[in-house]
Amino acid sequence: MALPRPAAQPLPGEVPLEQAWLGLVHAEVEASLSELFELPDEAGLDARWTRALEEARLYALRPAKRVRPALVMAGHCLAKGTPVVPSELWRFAAGLELLHTFLLIHDDVADRAVLRRGSAALHHLLAPGRTGEDLAVVVGDHLFARALEAMLESELPGVAKVVRYYLSVCRHTAAGQYLDLSLERAPLSEVSLFQVLRVAYLKTARYGFCAPLVCGAMLGGASPALLEGLERVGRQVGLAYQLRDDLIGLFGDSSVAGKSSDGDFTQGKRTFPVLAAFARATPEGREELEALWALPECEKDTVALARARALVEAHGGRAACERMVERASRAARRTLQSLPNPNGVRDLMDALIARLAHRAA
Repeated sequence: MALPRPAAQPLPGEVPLEQAWLGLVHAEVEASLSELFELPDEAGLDARWTRALEEARLYALRPAKRVRPALVMAGHCLAKGTPVVPSELWRFAAGLELLHTFLLIHDDVADRAVLRRGSAALHHLLAPGRTGEDLAVVVGDHLFARALEAMLESELPGVAKVVRYYLSVCRHTAAGQYLDLSLERAPLSEVSLFQVLRVAYLKTARYGFCAPLVCGAMLGGASPALLEGLERVGRQVGLAYQLRDDLIGLFGDSSVAGKSSDGDFTQGKRTFPVLAAFARATPEGREELEALWALPECEKDTVALARARALVEAHGGRAACERMVERASRAARRTLQSLPNPNGVRDLMDALIARLAHRAA
């Protein structure tokens, strides 16, 4: 199957090419993703397990950006020099997306999230309280194993090496998640912007952006130089994406973001806009920020949230984060311009980067 080729300029009223490209990726990956839940060897195990897998399937198929599969396809096309992708690559990409679903489920439990992609988090659907969390962790473990099966089942040349590479990235993702959670208990004065950026790289940029690009390119037989260039692009656009997510997590609209817009404050996340504001604040401002983020969760009400937002805004944290998003986005697009542009694939990636960095908050 061939991905859409770019035209010179879209006509008035015409769908932008990157949107058409994402639409194709959505359709193909979601069809493959649904197939991954067809497991005859588990069909008769127990009605409760069947229900759990159906909830997991519906969770995995909720409306989503499918950024990672799109980046797999882009990396492969850049390496091959053609927009034609083998059908087996869709299955690999669906497996990678299922592995992302596993991480989201565990993330929601760790963050005590209520919403994911506009609907209830999986642990709230499976059972109330701690039981639902325990069940969701187990379902996530199942999806992790199924994801690896699917990627290996694609039987693409060199796929075992690619999966090993991806698993090494997942280890670093776990380290980033651990650091993110452990920093929630540290005073703001003891957390640096460098630490926050390191978490963003480990937890988001490397796993969500570098790795899909590199995996697709490796499966396409990319040169070391192209792999290195894609790694740089992924690192920069991943940073822009995570910092935009930090803004959404504090200032966003939950009806647009599909998740709670007060979650980062409620959970005490030490994110870039917060630390940037703390670094720029007066002694009084620092004291108030420290006190707000140290409040017990039950006291982080709408009044406290409004004050937290006002302080971060007043001390320049929001503006500093916006500048970093722009800087990282520009760096990603500059690096991208040094890479080859077979059949306009690089231009598609450029448009995609712009969409990711400026998505609605």
